[in-house]
Amino acid sequence: MGMDINQRKEKFGEAYLRAVAAVAGFTLYKPEVDDDSVDWGIAARGTKLFRRRPRVELQLKCTATDVLRDEELHYDLSVRNYEHLRERRLLVPRILVVVRLPTDIGHWLEQTERELALRHCAYWVSLHGREPTANTRTVRIALPRLQVLSVEELRMLMATINLGDSP
Repeated sequence: MGMDINQRKEKFGEAYLRAVAAVAGFTLYKPEVDDDSVDWGIAARGTKLFRRRPRVELQLKCTATDVLRDEELHYDLSVRNYEHLRERRLLVPRILVVVRLPTDIGHWLEQTERELALRHCAYWVSLHGREPTANTRTVRIALPRLQVLSVEELRMLMATINLGDSP
């Protein structure tokens, strides 16, 4: 019958990421094996603005559950992913990206001759330098709702990395 719902979520999240990166002017790369909690990487070409060719790697998650709070999105991340994403001594910074979807798959996308709307959006957070956890299964991560992974936000994130700063 086709892909199950989790595969559809994964592919939708990838489409969102591809759309944002393309409009922002960055390329994507995908590690052949995800054994280090890295699903995707985003890279800038060497330009006047991005002379250092910044990169960021990310763990991409999608959810259709009720995760929104007043100022945050709450996501339960596996301890394994948490430990990989909080690592301090990485050459390429890492972030967590969570795409929030409507519960009804029929509302994920709307298309007309004039527009293509993907619902809802993605949020990002850096776990760089966070403390180890005593949890054994998951860690609840609060992603600020102000950190929507938009074209402008991605450009600002890459500019920060280009300066040698961590996101």
